[in-house]
Amino acid sequence: MMLRDQLVRVTDCYGAALGIGRQRVSTLVLNRGPTLDGLAAGKKDVNTGTFERAMQWLSDNWPEGAEWPVDVERPALSVPAGGAPPGSELASSDPP
Repeated sequence: MMLRDQLVRVTDCYGAALGIGRQRVSTLVLNRGPTLDGLAAGKKDVNTGTFERAMQWLSDNWPEGAEWPVDVERPALSVPAGGAPPGSELASSDPP
């Protein structure tokens, strides 16, 4: 599967899980509403860095309970300086 097809597949699954359309997902992920429609139609392209950032964003922000497409490799969650992936809660016995 081509990289652009992977991106469209994952973003379509993301949108379906949240009940939002492809242009809204494109705005959230790429900050460009029509880009994913153009990719799906074979009329647009993204560079490798954009693809990697988009896939990382999707992995980090994937809806709880939704299944990542099995035919697309999922990037590992980003771990910020605090040590926990986005959206996770740190378990600590010490009060803040």
